Amino acid sequence: MNTRRSALLLPALALALLLPPLAQAREATYRYDPVHSQVVFSVSHNGFSRPFGRLHIARGWLRFDPADWNRAATELDIDLASLDLGDPAWNAAVLKPDFLDAAKARYAHFASTSVERKDDQHGVLHGTLTLRGVARPVDLPFTFNRTGTTVFGMHEVAGFSATAMLDRTDFGITSNPGSVGRDVMVWLEVEAIRDEHAAPASSAPAAPAPAPSSPTPSSSITLEQHDVPAQ
Repeated sequence: MNTRRSALLLPALALALLLPPLAQAREATYRYDPVHSQVVFSVSHNGFSRPFGRLHIARGWLRFDPADWNRAATELDIDLASLDLGDPAWNAAVLKPDFLDAAKARYAHFASTSVERKDDQHGVLHGTLTLRGVARPVDLPFTFNRTGTTVFGMHEVAGFSATAMLDRTDFGITSNPGSVGRDVMVWLEVEAIRDEHAAPASSAPAAPAPAPSSPTPSSSITLEQHDVPAQ
């Protein structure tokens, strides 16, 4: 009897030991923290220097599981009206139609299409950026910094760092080619606060479909790219 009971208890004990890690490594939804999330960019000024500019993330959501990146996704809006080049006159000039044309389309919109995992902390985010009404593909190499609770215990946060090199002419920004560089380097430092209601219901990944009896054409998704010039 004791032998039989031990045989029954061993699988249950093994399962109990496995459950805590599985419970911790679960998918969560986050909303971007605009206070601790910024987009910084740099572009050549006639070859003399590469001044910096800054933009803010207005809103957005992130779905992420540190243990499984296959279902990771994000969508966000960058507020072009938040542009800061360090000079009010230059801010106004770059927001005009020759450059960002913020009066026509205030927000640049990014939506991910897939995530390519390199290792436990590094990957490439593939997605589509719409700027000035033009959609282009962009690949963002990124670092997953960490998830955890803030020092005061107020929020559970996920943090990431990312970079991109963009061509401003891809979005029709061709003004001042002699003084403003074509290639724009972009850095993103973002934090997102856990919020299970952050993502719209339509963003939830669909359950795997059964294999079709006959081949069906797959739909293609267009990727994009992002850019903003400075003085």
